[in-house]
Amino acid sequence: MSGESVISTPEYVSRQGNGWRLAVWVQPGARASGVAGEYQGCVKIRLQAPAVDNKANKALVAFVAKRLNMKKSQVTIESGHANRKKLLALDTAAEPDWKLLSHAG
Repeated sequence: MSGESVISTPEYVSRQGNGWRLAVWVQPGARASGVAGEYQGCVKIRLQAPAVDNKANKALVAFVAKRLNMKKSQVTIESGHANRKKLLALDTAAEPDWKLLSHAG
């Protein structure tokens, strides 16, 4: 087995059928959108969008999709719509490059 096929899967990621689950902790109303490390077993994502009128949820889906080079239609909020802690479903059979969710950039 080649070394490149061994990917370190973070603790906030799990396999689900033909896709993936991603646990996120959202901080809406931040000065700038970006990844802020890990928090309580989740990847912490700061969003400029406020937590009103579903704006933060829409911004979260768009942010994660862009970071993981996926379409927005492939990223859905499975649970936690009204909470900071959310579970996202990623509709892709191939494992995303989780390093793209690091807080560099």
